[in-house]
Amino acid sequence: MAAKEKIERKKLITPVFRASFPNVFEARAIEGDSNSKPKFGLSAIWTPAKFTAREKELWRAMLGELDKEARRKFHKPWKELPDHIRRGLRDGSAKEGLEGYGEGTRFANLTSKNRPGVVAKDGSTKIGPEEGNADEIYPGCYCRATVQVYSYDNKGKGVAIGLRNIQKVADGARLDNRVAAEDDFDEDIDSAWLDQDDDFEGGAEADDEIPF
Repeated sequence: MAAKEKIERKKLITPVFRASFPNVFEARAIEGDSNSKPKFGLSAIWTPAKFTAREKELWRAMLGELDKEARRKFHKPWKELPDHIRRGLRDGSAKEGLEGYGEGTRFANLTSKNRPGVVAKDGSTKIGPEEGNADEIYPGCYCRATVQVYSYDNKGKGVAIGLRNIQKVADGARLDNRVAAEDDFDEDIDSAWLDQDDDFEGGAEADDEIPF
């Protein structure tokens, strides 16, 4: 029996991306798929036209590893993989209309069986439920990640980008339209409520006519 091929997975650092659908603290299975196993992960959205010189280098390195893995596993260049083999990195126009995606963007689902470590911009402050700051990671924040490219050939075929660890680098507008409670009440409370006893049940007099 031939010895199993030993594959060395290169650790890569991604360019900064916008996080979408993050579930990095609690593993989840694919909704509606009873055979899927719970995983940690997020969707990373890039806009290559806005890359810095350094980010272009990181991007080329990631594309290089995807191509290398496609050639090793499926004996074809990554760009020439047939439609039934997933490439791991997709054009954002495939999700046109979904907040954050669209023309000019690229995205990948970064997943892991193991919970990734998450740190703040300083590289040392941990982020997570144990630290009481898990809400620092939300749809729309900007992050970068360490990843590894791999391939699979079981329930489907393809190359994919596996998640290792995450670093949050900046805040951004939320992609889920959720507004923080402290930002949701911009009007002062009616003084009629503030001046009454605790058992006060309304701000209008009984004889007032209030249109339905």
